[in-house]
Amino acid sequence: MTGRSKLDLYQVRCVRIGAGIIPQCAQDCTDSGAARVLVVTSAPIAKLADGLCEALRTQNIEPHVWLGPDGEPTRKDVSDAIAMAIEVSADFVIGIGGGSAIDVAKLVATLAGSSQAFDEIVGIDQLAGRNLPLACIPTTAGTGSEVTPISVIEDDEAQLKKGVVSQYLVPDFAYLDASLTVSMPRKVTASTGIDALTHCIEAYANKFAHPVVDSWALEGIRLIAANLERACDEPGDLAAREAMLLASHLGGMCLGPVNTAAVHALAYPLGGEFHVPHGVANSLLLPHVIRFNAETAPQRYATVAHALGCPSTGDDHADAQAGIAEIERISAAVGIDRRLSDVGISSNALPGMAAAAITVQRLLQNNPREVTEMDALKIYEAAL
Repeated sequence: MTGRSKLDLYQVRCVRIGAGIIPQCAQDCTDSGAARVLVVTSAPIAKLADGLCEALRTQNIEPHVWLGPDGEPTRKDVSDAIAMAIEVSADFVIGIGGGSAIDVAKLVATLAGSSQAFDEIVGIDQLAGRNLPLACIPTTAGTGSEVTPISVIEDDEAQLKKGVVSQYLVPDFAYLDASLTVSMPRKVTASTGIDALTHCIEAYANKFAHPVVDSWALEGIRLIAANLERACDEPGDLAAREAMLLASHLGGMCLGPVNTAAVHALAYPLGGEFHVPHGVANSLLLPHVIRFNAETAPQRYATVAHALGCPSTGDDHADAQAGIAEIERISAAVGIDRRLSDVGISSNALPGMAAAAITVQRLLQNNPREVTEMDALKIYEAAL
């Protein structure tokens, strides 16, 4: 790992943690001078947004709710949400939900009233600025989107997810309330938890790894290893839920300065073409990408294994393989899909997926080992 000489940290102004903190979000909106708030959420968690709206009304703030789809957001979703923000003259945006709702909220806050179009901002540091204050409230523990400078949107025409990376996407406020995550179904708890684990592992085993980010990533891995199965088996366990939220948040903190790598790049076509949930896509590919990378960075993956709870044998290669086995054990224990064929992907689709994945160079450039199109195809074949 070469490390960066400079660590670019994009930080949320205020992070509040604890059960029942939603009224504080309404107070923060008042203190920011808000009068009309656009609440960006999705239909499955509309009831959770109701509590937020009631808290806003008690502060004499007028809430307007945009309900997105139950799935990955598209360019049309972003356009529709922006149109609503303009129609109601929103002066503050709140995203409440999983990474999808929060990613839409970020783009609404930056693009409402802006002359920039979506195609102009795809990539790194293309946004000119942000027009509206932004608060984010995660109801899943996976993406860490409430703290990242990243928004990922599905481009239907290209059948590929497209990422926007900018300091202007970092929210002003983030609220980690474990009580909002207890209603997550087991399958969502599992897939989002593996997503958070992937963030932490890819940030640690990364060409641009940094000592400060390493500490966040390893602590996130430890928290997930100790709490994901418990959160799945005992959904009302607030301690496990809060630990997973913190792990997700730590993983999100890693994404600004370091970001992810080949697992996420190869996962993009699974979401764009086959609409596989993001966390599931990561879980399907994570062990196979680690096997590919471990030849180049065995010490890093051995340390990952130790954070997962695997004992040290003194042999980095053996420890790295033990870590892979532990990841596969955790995935099986929480009941997550294990093979591409389990989600309806056939061998005929793999060459096209490899060609699409290799275009995601903003992530592949971070990978500790160079990935060619043929390498991507072989990884997909191993995961089939």
